[in-house]
Amino acid sequence: MIKISNLHKQFGSLCAVNKINLNINDGQITGLLGPNGAGKTSTLRMLYGLMKPTGGEILVNGVSAVSDPQLVQKLMGVLPDDGGIYERLTARENIEYFGRLHGLSEACLNANTDELIELLDMHSIEHRRSAGFSLGERTKVALARAIVHQPKHILLDEPTNGLDVMTTRAVRQLLHRLRAQGRCILFTSHLMHEVENLCDRVVIIGRGSIIADGPVSDVVAEAGVSTMEEAFVKLAYGEGVANV
Repeated sequence: MIKISNLHKQFGSLCAVNKINLNINDGQITGLLGPNGAGKTSTLRMLYGLMKPTGGEILVNGVSAVSDPQLVQKLMGVLPDDGGIYERLTARENIEYFGRLHGLSEACLNANTDELIELLDMHSIEHRRSAGFSLGERTKVALARAIVHQPKHILLDEPTNGLDVMTTRAVRQLLHRLRAQGRCILFTSHLMHEVENLCDRVVIIGRGSIIADGPVSDVVAEAGVSTMEEAFVKLAYGEGVANV
């Protein structure tokens, strides 16, 4: 479980995150949603130790991300918004490099890497250098690299970005499998149909504060609309939704 208590982030006079309280549960896929500038990215960066909060606490399995960010990073698998794969390495080498950083044995590393390459249909790029990869290919490598060490806590920023239909289905199946294993998964996306297909629960942030939290069906009902996209627009932007 990830427990967030009174999380606050101030940039000069700008309050990016305003005393958020939130538990992200094991065995669930939680969608963290928000418009640009809402505080979502700052919250994610504080969760995986790239940014120190102005105030509050983050506990990952009881370990403080504020006072011991390096230990928390070992407990997590993170797909950041920019991917950041190493272009001089092949797809397989990228995955294996991160597995070794997390201390996997060679036998475990080979087995985990083989499984992810199969699940994400990466055979055609397995031994190609990553320079020149398409956005979807880069996303596959970054996702596999994030979870090769089988972390308990997984943070995924736009994991289906640039993927084709079949690979998106594979990612969805993989995430459902991880959820069934009791993993704690935090997922962000601007694609509301993906949110509806993947998430057990959604948390919407606006202006640094939580403005909705619950199962997709409850959030849609609260907004008085018929789809997650309409609910997001109404709750996050405070706008009426026109039928088009």
